[in-house]
Amino acid sequence: MREVFQQELREVQDRLVEIAELVAISIEKATRAFNESDVSLAEEVIAEDPRIDQATLALDEHAVTILARQQPVARDLRIVVSALRISASLERMGDLASHISQLARYRFPDKVVPKSLRGTFAEMGALDVEISRKLAELLRSEDVNLAEEIRNEDDKVDALHLSVFDRVLGEKWKGEAVDTVDATLASRYHERFADHAVAIAKMVQYLATGDWDPEKSAASSL
Repeated sequence: MREVFQQELREVQDRLVEIAELVAISIEKATRAFNESDVSLAEEVIAEDPRIDQATLALDEHAVTILARQQPVARDLRIVVSALRISASLERMGDLASHISQLARYRFPDKVVPKSLRGTFAEMGALDVEISRKLAELLRSEDVNLAEEIRNEDDKVDALHLSVFDRVLGEKWKGEAVDTVDATLASRYHERFADHAVAIAKMVQYLATGDWDPEKSAASSL
């Protein structure tokens, strides 16, 4: 029975990796659609989002079945409960990629943001893509160094997010009301995507080390 249970836990991990890889593909296509005003790519992301939703639902049902049948305790219980939380964040990341694509579709054939912000959004999108790839690898390998890298990349996204707000709220901003709304929404979607990745990274880090914030724990022991 124990061997069967361990196999079920491995299946949970495998499914999380598969969903994370779908999310990585989704955000890569979404950022390209956004930056290049590619409506075909935008439509692909929007059409594929239900696949991520269905995969997360199937994983959740599998995890609940494990809880009911195996009644895990200690670390095994934390793994299953964390999987439910991770799948929720992955599902939301897929939604955010879809939202970014919807902006591209709505503004086609025009680009979503004015020329003065396109470099910022290109950089923000590239960071989100890199974060998503590292997240999939983190879930596969449980390499806590990747968790730290994700948090560092998120700091960069946060800084770019703030720079967008500074720009659209500044006196020199000449964009129309629709430009302000689009830039604000798009920046928020990119920033939240990275935030969800950090939340997942923290959970994986906790499962691997036993510490919710290893740096804080190390500092308190000095």
